[in-house]
Amino acid sequence: MKYIDAAQVQKKMGSRLFANNLAKTFFFLATLFGLLVLAVLIYRVLADGLGSLNMGFLTNRLSTDPERAGIMGAILGTLWLMLVVAPVTMILGVGTAIYLEEYAKKGRLQSFIQTNISNLAGVPSVVFGILGLTIFARALDLGSIVLAGGLTMALLVLPVVVVASQEAIRSVPQFLREASYGMGATKWQTVKNVVLPASIPGILTGVILALSRAIGETAPLVVLGIPALLIPLPEGIFDRFTILPVQIYYWTLDSALVAEYANLAAATIVILLVVLFAMNSIAIIIRNKFQKRF
Repeated sequence: MKYIDAAQVQKKMGSRLFANNLAKTFFFLATLFGLLVLAVLIYRVLADGLGSLNMGFLTNRLSTDPERAGIMGAILGTLWLMLVVAPVTMILGVGTAIYLEEYAKKGRLQSFIQTNISNLAGVPSVVFGILGLTIFARALDLGSIVLAGGLTMALLVLPVVVVASQEAIRSVPQFLREASYGMGATKWQTVKNVVLPASIPGILTGVILALSRAIGETAPLVVLGIPALLIPLPEGIFDRFTILPVQIYYWTLDSALVAEYANLAAATIVILLVVLFAMNSIAIIIRNKFQKRF
């Protein structure tokens, strides 16, 4: 019979505790480094941008004169864009996830679709811009309007919603489905009344991440030919538009020639963060409400 050597156990325990503390310290420092970088960025943006924030900056139209330039058009363009991206992404993304998890037969076709959706999540955003330019702007002759931009951005973030929705649907216990079938419910009734309500918190988490990415993307819209200056205020999805990230991009470039544009870009970043936090807060409140209910 082999006995446990207390001295050997103590020796190994000491080395394991040391390795554990070393790993914990490393992860803490890594987290602290990221938070410090974020704090520096936020401080720099606030220091440069708060001086330019006023009611005129929020309500004026875009202008080549830094003293009169405002971002009302960019704010409206961003909101109109999100009004296209959000429903298109949720309908297509959740619908795709329901089909793959509840209706599609397990086999080569389902595996092929799943693999391609996962691969699309890693495609550079500029590629989606080229796709949107080819299909929506030229083939469908939509041009640089809100609808074309919204559909392009919806394609960009669609894989995120599909994957998150699949995971949420997959996490619903199987016995809930079996209980529904046992009560005489059909497949669609089970999905609509049992699976979807139970998976809504996870689905909304994916939607939050998708919209957060969509509202901050610039490359696809630049490829699509979205302008930055001197356009009328958008009044619908068929109007030309610009958005806050595009405006930040162009003002940052122009700051090499006119220094005041750097302050305008920083002020626009502050507004973009406020809009982003407001959207995420609303989505989180809705998600938490359903999470408590189900």
